[in-house]
Amino acid sequence: MSELFATAVHGVLAAVWANLERAEVGMLQLPQIDCPVIHRFSPGIYIREVHIPAGTLAIGHRQRAEHLNIFLRGRVSIINENGSVTELIAPMIFTGKPGRKVGWVHEDMVWLNVYPTEENDVERLEAMFLDKSIGWEERAAITRQSRILQREEDRADYFVVFKEFGISGETARAQSEDESDQIPLGGYKCKVGASCIEGRGLIATAPIEIGELIMPARVDGKRTPAGRYTNHAKDPNALMVLRANGDIDLVALRNIRGCVGGDDGEEITIDYCRSLELQIKRAA
Repeated sequence: MSELFATAVHGVLAAVWANLERAEVGMLQLPQIDCPVIHRFSPGIYIREVHIPAGTLAIGHRQRAEHLNIFLRGRVSIINENGSVTELIAPMIFTGKPGRKVGWVHEDMVWLNVYPTEENDVERLEAMFLDKSIGWEERAAITRQSRILQREEDRADYFVVFKEFGISGETARAQSEDESDQIPLGGYKCKVGASCIEGRGLIATAPIEIGELIMPARVDGKRTPAGRYTNHAKDPNALMVLRANGDIDLVALRNIRGCVGGDDGEEITIDYCRSLELQIKRAA
């Protein structure tokens, strides 16, 4: 990195740091870039794996507590609280302090935040470990409301499908809320989160390509989060596929967008009509 470029990066980071809240609000009005996130779970451990491409000016949410950081790949300049700038070059492992990170990514970066917890609900985990700014929350609320309005046709079609199969709304909800046949799965390009269609849904957190396995939906007769939370859409982006052994996989019908600039990606959806036919075939 040339001295001139290093000085320019330092100046940009210092300007953002000095007016962090205003800078974040302003940046949220600009086009956002793909920032895939993978949520990984192991007994007693939650890992939030973030991918950020080179050439990105990144502002992180405030971390509420010390935790292990694994800088797996890349190079980034991060501004410190005293105004100095530190260049980090992967691989590195260190304990991160509470607070926010603002950095310029020089080379494609993979960063892991490692938290000690038995919790595996991503929304609850974010509430436990991250503080999100007022500006961020306000924009997220506006974006969510817009997406809810865009899903009115899907909500209406949901009731049409169940009426066709003679299933009441109460029966469908009771089956969805039944946790007796649930098994957890982690490490895929999606999470369970607030749905803009109904209740909670399966949300993409990283780009998923057409034909890609999104997540197993049923394994040895047990439902995974994909089997429980994937919502209906009139024009779905995924479908359930019955395997020879009776297991069911959730597979992408087209390319699905993941997290963009920290925003959630697309909600993953299926056609319940086809899925109900698949369950009948599986039971036969």
